Amino acid sequence: MIEINLTYDFLPGVDEQAYAEFAKKTIGATLKAAGLVEFRANRNLCFSSSQVRITTVWQTLSDWADFVESATWQALEFELCTFTTNNRIEIWGPSLLVPEPIRPGR
Repeated sequence: MIEINLTYDFLPGVDEQAYAEFAKKTIGATLKAAGLVEFRANRNLCFSSSQVRITTVWQTLSDWADFVESATWQALEFELCTFTTNNRIEIWGPSLLVPEPIRPGR
């Protein structure tokens, strides 16, 4: 599995209601994508309430690539830029030394 982190900051004066509607539409479209395992959204609690991180987990890199190359994502990505700045995508795969999560007591 791979993890995709999309981070961004809101533009000053962003229309929060319009963004919320956009977010619902985006989440719905993403949940329909083949190979999606998980969708999470977080905000930065340390420095800025305007900074967001979206994390999606995919079965394969090909599944994610198919989604981002789709017309659906292309339209959503264009619309995202009307609300945000400093957009950044990171692609993460399993560690060679620790390929699975390690939890206390296990």
